[in-house]
Amino acid sequence: MKAQVFRGVDRLSYEELPVPVIEADEVLVQVRVVGLCQSDIKKIRYPLYEPPRIFGHETAGVVAAIGNQVSDWQVGQRVVVMHHIPCMRCRYCLNDNFSMCEVYKNISTTAGFVPSGGGFAEYVKVPGHIVRNGGLIPIPDRVSFEQASFVEPTNCCLKAVKKAQIAPGQTVLVTGAGPIGLMFVMLVKYFGARAIATDLLPSRLEKALQLGADAAFDARDRDLSTKIQALTDGLGVDTTLLAVPSEKAFAQALDGTRKGGKILFFAEFPDEVEISLNPNLIYRREIDLIGSYSSSYRLQSLAVDLVFNRCIDVDALISDRYPLQQLSAAVEQAVNPTPDTYKILIYPQ
Repeated sequence: MKAQVFRGVDRLSYEELPVPVIEADEVLVQVRVVGLCQSDIKKIRYPLYEPPRIFGHETAGVVAAIGNQVSDWQVGQRVVVMHHIPCMRCRYCLNDNFSMCEVYKNISTTAGFVPSGGGFAEYVKVPGHIVRNGGLIPIPDRVSFEQASFVEPTNCCLKAVKKAQIAPGQTVLVTGAGPIGLMFVMLVKYFGARAIATDLLPSRLEKALQLGADAAFDARDRDLSTKIQALTDGLGVDTTLLAVPSEKAFAQALDGTRKGGKILFFAEFPDEVEISLNPNLIYRREIDLIGSYSSSYRLQSLAVDLVFNRCIDVDALISDRYPLQQLSAAVEQAVNPTPDTYKILIYPQ
């Protein structure tokens, strides 16, 4: 099979590899489409993991083979592949901190080498733990592989929205109107709140308005704070979702979030970034700082429902499609987006 192997920082190698051999409790999936995620790009472009590895985790495909102990799945079934499933027994899981679970972190789908997702390949192996515990999701006939590949990123964004307790009547500032920010806009609207989006690209601001944002502003606008105040009766937004790793965006969040409001960090900042913060701003204004990383097992069914029943328009997020052989070009476009770059999908076949 063909696969894109991470061979070092910014080094992807399109190689011929053996198809993964499955054990008795495992399933082999032929990958039809896999989304290119910002976390994939980070792993490819920074010295975070030892090579060789095969990344890619927003995967949809067809069951190609099953182990002799697998009874719930059949060859030919269309499935979403979840690359992590928690143990549900550790202290983290019992407190709904599923993404902190060691099983969640260390048992993953693989196309070879150290298990790292494996979606950037023609075939991916699904470990028994994931097969047994809800890591394969059947795709209805009415849902395309492309749409199904959004289940995992939808779950991640949904987790953040739930963690921030976004509710009807609230106003939410979404910093960054890339594919994640636009997903947040749609989810904020779905839960009955108003969304204000910011970005540097006029095309993305227009896209945010098309997808339901009540307002969209250039992040460099010197009157941004005044405009936010005007939309919120002078109070500021109830919650800010940081969808870009920007120090300036965090400063704008502090400035634009009301007393007693919340600021949620969703985008991962470079490790070398340090933000100066006067703790009295948090103390006196009772601002909650929240982090949200990865997905939540408890929200799996809701994420599936939102995507499969078209409660959010994931098709509107797709801008580019690349064959697996051109993954490096896809990464380059994601890092240096055109005005019309949003979600990029990769096709092994």
